[in-house]
Amino acid sequence: MDLLHTVLNSIVNLAIIIFEFIGVGVIIVAGLQGIYNYIRRDELTRLKLAKGMAMGLEFKLGSEILRTVVVRDLKEIMIVGCIILLRAALTFLIHWEIKNEKAEIEPER
Repeated sequence: MDLLHTVLNSIVNLAIIIFEFIGVGVIIVAGLQGIYNYIRRDELTRLKLAKGMAMGLEFKLGSEILRTVVVRDLKEIMIVGCIILLRAALTFLIHWEIKNEKAEIEPER
């Protein structure tokens, strides 16, 4: 049983690192594309940037959800829970911004 627990912890910790890495990478690429689109005066810059940020936050939120598997202390669970709530709120706000940006762009086209 201890072997299974160790294997589960190893797999979950590796997955957390991979998801965090992918999330950071997606946010960096979205930010660089946002700078490029801003310089080009692309009218969809905000929309594209918000979509990239939302995707990066989704990966980071996934890593936090996985983190709940390996925490054992109530204090750690509360901290992870707060982080999940904050990231979920950020994701909700970004999706709201995407919806509003799309609504503004549609009448112009």
